[in-house]
Amino acid sequence: MSATPHANAPTAAPTADDSLATTKQDFIRQIVREDVASGKHQAIKTRFPPEPNGYLHIGHAKAICLDFGIAREFGGECNLRLDDTNPVKEDPEYVRAIQEDVRWLGFEWHDLRHASDYFEVIYRAAEKLVRQGDAFVCDLSADEVRAYRGTLTEPGRNSPFRDRSVDENLDLLRRMRAGEFPDGARTLRAKIDMAAGNMNLRDPALYRIKHVEHQNTGMDWPIYPMYDFAHSLSDAVEGITHSLCTLEFEDHRPLYDWCVDKVDLANSKDLVQPLLDKGLPFEASKPRQIEFSRLNFNYLVMSKRKLMALVQAGLVDGWDDPRMPTLQGIRRRGYTPSALRLMVDRVGISKQNSLLDISILEGALRDDLDASASRRMAVIDPLKLVITNLDAGHEESLTFPNHPKDESAGVRTMPFSNELWIEREDFEEVPPKGFKRLIPGGEVRLRGAGIFRCDEVIKDGDKVVEIRGVLDPESRPGMAGADRKIKGTIHWVSARHALAAEIRLYDRLFNVADPDDDEGTGKTYTDHLNPDSRRTVTGYVEPAAAVASPEQSFQFERIGYFVADRHDHRSDAPVFNRSVTLRDTWTTKS
Repeated sequence: MSATPHANAPTAAPTADDSLATTKQDFIRQIVREDVASGKHQAIKTRFPPEPNGYLHIGHAKAICLDFGIAREFGGECNLRLDDTNPVKEDPEYVRAIQEDVRWLGFEWHDLRHASDYFEVIYRAAEKLVRQGDAFVCDLSADEVRAYRGTLTEPGRNSPFRDRSVDENLDLLRRMRAGEFPDGARTLRAKIDMAAGNMNLRDPALYRIKHVEHQNTGMDWPIYPMYDFAHSLSDAVEGITHSLCTLEFEDHRPLYDWCVDKVDLANSKDLVQPLLDKGLPFEASKPRQIEFSRLNFNYLVMSKRKLMALVQAGLVDGWDDPRMPTLQGIRRRGYTPSALRLMVDRVGISKQNSLLDISILEGALRDDLDASASRRMAVIDPLKLVITNLDAGHEESLTFPNHPKDESAGVRTMPFSNELWIEREDFEEVPPKGFKRLIPGGEVRLRGAGIFRCDEVIKDGDKVVEIRGVLDPESRPGMAGADRKIKGTIHWVSARHALAAEIRLYDRLFNVADPDDDEGTGKTYTDHLNPDSRRTVTGYVEPAAAVASPEQSFQFERIGYFVADRHDHRSDAPVFNRSVTLRDTWTTKS
């Protein structure tokens, strides 16, 4: 077998014959099955439509797995569509990161689209609504619109501009399009029902004026469509059959359907001529919006706005800080695509929002890495151990399996000498009750090397700096004395051969379960930042760990799961991030 380090197997994109496809059961898949069985749709088409105004986070992983998974399982297609209707907050940096994250999770889109691809179509749809008497240009300010809107118990009032003529509305809309008016001077609003019980139907805005440069269209557009208008029409243009979104959009569904029905793209081919002129396909449909619960874990915040504030205030080291719940952050932390997909499967799809225990996320990673991560030895709080009955220059190589449960992972050799590093916590001068490791005069098994007896403790003041003793020469695995009963086994690395490594010990970013809960406390989420969420120490790793590839994960025996940092790790200057401990130890620490 090979003695080279066993890298984590690359995670392939899910395939159509994925066994999970036949076992996943949830209300959304049941709807899709019924639609296919009834002949309502000949082909299934979904989309993942993030706004490029920040980095994707763990919550988006659920949406990605669902959108792409449904398409894959039913032999359909899934588009990646960037909802770029608010250029003030958007950036190409986020666009690149979104594409990278989707591919990292193991999915590939059918088409890469942008809402901005459809700006001309959406604008033509707006003119159609005006001509039908379904939209009007309103001069009310934002504050006045709110005042006219009413409350949950009181109906709103019609805008004084609601009864403008079609010709006047068309003229004003075209002048808005031409850039004649300043920001906020006017909006285009749907004409629905100011007494509707659903506030979203009280003459919602469809367009607002923003003289802002767009990353794709430059200064071509001084007006931009509102989300509900652009999103519903984008789905209809692309032929989306099932528009999957989170529960906060449930109250928006009547407006979504109103926009699709009133514009009626399937019977308004003149509206989509700009697409055809650009060579883009047009597959008009009547998409069905279906809502599902968001993915929320305790000890995290998921708001892009709050995550942005952490980054901008320097409270974290950027969007890919391993403590962040962004996909870039948890990837750097050592989370794997397969662990995230496993987590999504375990959480399931429901209509009930809840705050899930983060142990579900951490448990999925432990289970994934337990099966896939090679084992290595490392010491993160070193204490010198000297074997006095070996020559000062003693050196040899011992053989260890890369994975105790997987022979195909091969083996590696590890240098052994008379001077070792062990974990400081594995030695106690005055041991607490139940301590089973090394004590003065006591014995412990050195993993794979034999039984060591501590004969001498060397101190500098009150601090133990070195322990010295002898190794039983007949106690190595396979020898006659190997079965001698010893209570404790500890790991080690050769002091002469191990490489010094920067070890980043990451923990939960917040020290309370619900950092967003500020009711009655007078505190904000930033007041609950965990001061111990990152510690950096210098430890020692065996040579086979030092030569790891960036993003290669290991179980450091008896310590936890670690990953070679994707940006900073080098074989001559190793950097490892703790991904997760071997067990959930948080409750005992807090």
